[in-house]
Amino acid sequence: MIAFLFRRLIQASILMLSVALIAFVMFQFVGDPVDGMLAESATQFERDALRESLGLNDSVITQYIRFVQNMATGNFGISYYNQEDVFKLIMERIPATLELVFVAVVLSILIGFPLGIWISLSKNKWLTSTVQVGSLVGVSLPSFVTGILLIIVFSVWLGIFPSHGRGEVVDLGGWTTGLLTTSGWHSIILPALSLCLFKVTLIMRLISSEMQEVLRTDYIKFAKARGIKQSSINYVHALRNSLLPVVTVMGLQIGGLIAFAIVTETVFQWPGMGMLFIQAINYVDIPVISSYLVFISFIFICLNTLVDMLYFIIDPRMKSHA
Repeated sequence: MIAFLFRRLIQASILMLSVALIAFVMFQFVGDPVDGMLAESATQFERDALRESLGLNDSVITQYIRFVQNMATGNFGISYYNQEDVFKLIMERIPATLELVFVAVVLSILIGFPLGIWISLSKNKWLTSTVQVGSLVGVSLPSFVTGILLIIVFSVWLGIFPSHGRGEVVDLGGWTTGLLTTSGWHSIILPALSLCLFKVTLIMRLISSEMQEVLRTDYIKFAKARGIKQSSINYVHALRNSLLPVVTVMGLQIGGLIAFAIVTETVFQWPGMGMLFIQAINYVDIPVISSYLVFISFIFICLNTLVDMLYFIIDPRMKSHA
């Protein structure tokens, strides 16, 4: 296990250095940062002084090493547009994004798992086929279309949920949350549903296909022959051996939800990292764009490592390959 974690740490370090190199190249070739930080009326002396203070006169290698060191210590630079520390901006926005992703993941699991198990065990072929066809519709609809439809039905027509914003939030000492207020829960339901719809369908179809395949294996037939209860066969043997691909996909999908919640946050005007990223693109705010890239890559790497560790818990056979 220790050797496995050590190998993963080395791989993660190499990947993060590669991502940092890509972000650094963005700084070098997407324009002069001095142009974005000073007014057009700035003198040449002011421009030269700023270039010197930023270390832009140093060699490329020196700048890259300093860039990596700053990133490692949480120094992501100053936003060109907001004129604030980028790390501070990310920390202000990330609670909203993580809160949205958390609720979306919980809804995906609570809805997708039971549906997938029911489809794999149900004898009602007509009803299961109807649910599966409906799931295809859920997969096919783009998230922005789903979001707009949810707003039209539940906000405009029924007036049950708000169409935008995060609602009232509570400050817990550097971390804000809307999950402790009624308006916060009302505000998060629609964007979370829009974000989780594809994941519900994915989990449901993955669980059902994996369980149906496992239930056809020989050891399940031997378990039935030995007189083991059907419920034990379904929920202990079959379900457990169907979880590996689900854990893999869910680990990657959580990272994807964080990275690509941009569309949902834009539709619902959710004040998360996605909105910050869209703003950065509109104003060519390179420090924010590159920091977002590094931050999301770090989350992906952490989630992949966590998924690999869960393999050891779910499948004891993985220990022999550590």
